[in-house]
Amino acid sequence: MKKIFSVSLLILLLVSWMASPGLCQKASDILEKMIETQGGRKLLEGIKDATFTGTMEMLQMGLSGAVTMYQKDPNKMRWDGEVMGMVFTQAFDGQTAWMTNPQTGTSEEMPEKLAEYFKREAVGDDALLNPKKYGITYALKDKEKIDDKDYYVLEQIFSDGYKVTLYIDAQTYLTYKTKAITLNQMSVEVEGETILSDYEKVEGMMVPHTITTYQDGEENIKITITEVSFNSGLEDSLFKMSE
Repeated sequence: MKKIFSVSLLILLLVSWMASPGLCQKASDILEKMIETQGGRKLLEGIKDATFTGTMEMLQMGLSGAVTMYQKDPNKMRWDGEVMGMVFTQAFDGQTAWMTNPQTGTSEEMPEKLAEYFKREAVGDDALLNPKKYGITYALKDKEKIDDKDYYVLEQIFSDGYKVTLYIDAQTYLTYKTKAITLNQMSVEVEGETILSDYEKVEGMMVPHTITTYQDGEENIKITITEVSFNSGLEDSLFKMSE
C-alpha cells in the first residue's frame, strides 16, 4: 500500500510477451499504465509518507476493531490495531521488523518468516516506481477472465524468489487482486488472496477503500478505510521498536 497495499500492494524488468489483436504488449507497458492510472509518476514520487485509518473485521472469529496503517519512504511500515480491548503493533523501521505482544504489551522482534513478509510489504510504491532498486522483476502471463471481465496477469518476483501474482483490470489498469503464499495465525504458510475494491481518488491518487483477504479460499480479514492522508511528516521514531 502507500501505498496499499496497501495493501499494498506494484514494477519493471523481466519482460514476457502476450499476443492480443494487432498488438504485442509487455510487462513494462502494463506497469506504466498502472502508474498513470494511480495518479502519474510525478504524483507517486512526491508522496513520502501515508497514513490509512479504518476498521477491521476478523471474519472467521466474528471480531472487529480499529486499524491504522503508516508507511514512509523508502521502506518503513507500521500497523496499529485494537480488537476487544487488545492493542497490537507490527512494524519495520528499515532494518528491524518487530511486533508487540497484545497480552503483555512488550515489544519483540518478529519471527524470521513473518519478518520476511513484512519487509516486502514495506517497499510500498517503490516496487512499482523503482523495482531495480530492490531486485524486483515482472513477467506478463496470459490474460484471465474473472466474472466476465478481462484481467492482465503480472507475476512480481522478488530477489529472494518470492512471487506475487497481480490481476490488473484490463479497462482501468487498477489492481483488482493479488495472490501469494502467506502466513496464517499459526505462522503456517497458506495460499492467500487480497481483493482491492471501492477505489476513490484522494489528493489525485486512486486508493482502494476496501481490502479483503482470503486464506485457503476462505474470507479472513476485511479492512474498510475511512480516512487517508499523505505527506503528514511522519517521524522515523514512529517505526522504531519501543524498549
